[in-house]
Amino acid sequence: MAKALILDAEALNALAHAASRPSLAERAHAVLVVAREENALVRVPAPVLAETCRSVALDAAVQRILNGRGIGVVELSAGGARHAGLLLARAKLSSAHTVDAFVVATAACYESAIIATHDPDDLTRLAAGLRSIRVLAI
Repeated sequence: MAKALILDAEALNALAHAASRPSLAERAHAVLVVAREENALVRVPAPVLAETCRSVALDAAVQRILNGRGIGVVELSAGGARHAGLLLARAKLSSAHTVDAFVVATAACYESAIIATHDPDDLTRLAAGLRSIRVLAI
């Protein structure tokens, strides 16, 4: 197992569309630099792409980030889906938070993980009790 930085949709969008949200993009980039310095893996759960790829232009910007920075996409698995469902049930959150649950379930696959997000509240609820995961507001 390894250390990992997990990007949620807000963090990935900030990197992909830096000109439209420069301060958020700057913070996301700084977290990415530290992750690289720490030799941490940088990962995006596949469901996050459903929130970030909504048109040809948006998809292209996200794909440039994924290709150019060595950020891996973690594919869905049955086990990951079950874990996400359990996280939703434990946090008493609706299926509207499914992508967030996949982000946390992905983070739980690593020895230690930091989730970079601009909206930490739901992710913090989902990660409650998982000591190897830290939610970082960017």
